[in-house]
Amino acid sequence: MELKSNNSVIVAHPDDETLWCGGQILMHPHDNWFVGSLCRKNDPDRAPKFKKVLATYQATGKMGDLDDGPEQLPLDQKEVEAAILDILPEKKYNLVFTHSPFGEYTKHLRHEEVGRSVISLWNQKKIAIDTLCLFAYEDGNKAYYPRAIEDADVCQKLPLKIWNEKYRIIKDIYGFEKSGFEAKTTPKKEAFWQFKKAEDAQKWLEKNISKKNQTQYMI
Repeated sequence: MELKSNNSVIVAHPDDETLWCGGQILMHPHDNWFVGSLCRKNDPDRAPKFKKVLATYQATGKMGDLDDGPEQLPLDQKEVEAAILDILPEKKYNLVFTHSPFGEYTKHLRHEEVGRSVISLWNQKKIAIDTLCLFAYEDGNKAYYPRAIEDADVCQKLPLKIWNEKYRIIKDIYGFEKSGFEAKTTPKKEAFWQFKKAEDAQKWLEKNISKKNQTQYMI
């Protein structure tokens, strides 16, 4: 008998789970999936839609209420970490999908904060993860809609049937217009940076922070 994988998706907003890894959820319907959104718990529009999406995925989930104001004021990392621990029903997972610490597009601070906090919690041994998958997308500094990074550890073109269902969730359940950012973004390829060890994820983070800082200094 094949054992089910116990997986978690930890994101900033309801819809991030579908945009960045919805294909993975749809392609592995027999796994146990938990989806945690750190923001919009009290959003009268998005919260009930998130519940409908969970039902579509046959997943469990929970929402938090971190500040998500348009000014994107930075949050203390300890606050983000505490919010993540609060929504997670378990502290051990085979697979965890979450944001890149550098985000998926230019620019949403909450995405970056969530990615960094998950890596930190893993290093602190407050959560146990067999494989961490960080979303690997970029938008060329707003030059185009977010797209999968081809040379990421995993870059997979979704079967058309899977992408159509992913797009339906974005358009029909979340209610985003065809002409809007979310519908036009909905990636047909999904990509991830993968890590088996917490220290490797931390080293990767520090290396890329250093590289980013050097690039900004040169500019």
